Amino acid sequence: MNTVRLDDYRDVVPKGTVEFLRCLADRVRGRRFLHVNSTRHGGGVAEILHRLVPIMTDLGVDARWEVIEGSAAFYAATKAFHNALQGQNQAITKDMLDVYAATNRANARSLSPEGDLVLIHDPQPAPLIEHRPRKGKWVWRCHIDFSKPQREAWRLLRKYVAKYDAAIFSLPKFAQRLSIPQFLVYPSIDPLSEKNRDLTPAELDGVLERFNIPRDKPILLQVSRFDRFKDPIGVINAYRLVKKYNDCRLILAGGGADDDPEGVAVLAEVREAAGNDPDIHILELPPDAHLEINALQRAATIVLQKSLREGFGLTVAEAMWKGKPVIGGAVGGITVQVIYDVTGYTVNSVEGAAFRIRYLLNNPDLIARMGEAGRKYVRQEFLVTRHLADYLSMLIILTE
Repeated sequence: MNTVRLDDYRDVVPKGTVEFLRCLADRVRGRRFLHVNSTRHGGGVAEILHRLVPIMTDLGVDARWEVIEGSAAFYAATKAFHNALQGQNQAITKDMLDVYAATNRANARSLSPEGDLVLIHDPQPAPLIEHRPRKGKWVWRCHIDFSKPQREAWRLLRKYVAKYDAAIFSLPKFAQRLSIPQFLVYPSIDPLSEKNRDLTPAELDGVLERFNIPRDKPILLQVSRFDRFKDPIGVINAYRLVKKYNDCRLILAGGGADDDPEGVAVLAEVREAAGNDPDIHILELPPDAHLEINALQRAATIVLQKSLREGFGLTVAEAMWKGKPVIGGAVGGITVQVIYDVTGYTVNSVEGAAFRIRYLLNNPDLIARMGEAGRKYVRQEFLVTRHLADYLSMLIILTE
């Protein structure tokens, strides 16, 4: 785990934040706070925990992070669950449910999850609640787009979620009918991490040279897993509409996650759609390519996140922190991060994305103003210190 100290953030976060967090931490010093998810690498949840847990430790909380393990059949089942809960039609078979329950049963034995507060992240480890010890509060944390879940999938998952002491969602519209308390917590980015820290010109140029990306024309960028919900094909189609009038480059950068078995197939579809266009750069990056993503976001003229479903989409906050306007799908947490016509635009179609890209390319002064507004907004709302305050408050509420 990284060594991270709260005082390192004093000059980056809003004034008074560090002192406020120390006051909260004094109320829960020594309490055990356990996080459990399904992957240590790849995806926003893992990135958040890599930084959040060490800061909590620095504040005197006994914070830990455990990861469940499973077979290919388990991850195939949970990916189907994930897609169904985000509204895609999926068949959830008895075999899937059996491997889902059995894998969590085995992990409950090997991990023995205990704490004053145990936070279970997303559907993959949700059945661990069946094996909870008598002591401690358990909370289920949902990071995905829950606005229109497939009814049968939610019915199957709900029997586990209802047994928790509380649930956390990223947006009010994701909340469900449950008898347990529900909390609203936005995800966050870490301004001092390798992905978001300031870079020298040499670092930025070095990444672009390594990927053979010239800076002779505006760069459009989307950073995301190769996932159909991220609509990379739609991004390529929007770029092609823009290219008829504005010369530019497109970079699609991303990779997979340990718990996502569909990435290889989607990447193949993206390569086929890109064809032989020399101005489309498809970069398959490892989970630890944080410096590379940082540099690409800083080199971009406009950042896209044209998702069809989105739990939150932290790449939006990352881009705005680097002073970039964002054009994103009008879904999920993107609508909370992008203030329309202030920090970027939300769109509902390929044509809408192309129109807004062209509008910004033809108004460079607006690009600069939106970038400045976006950085200020992220500083106030979406940094890891605010996330930490939410979790410390929850630890106080649920365990005192």
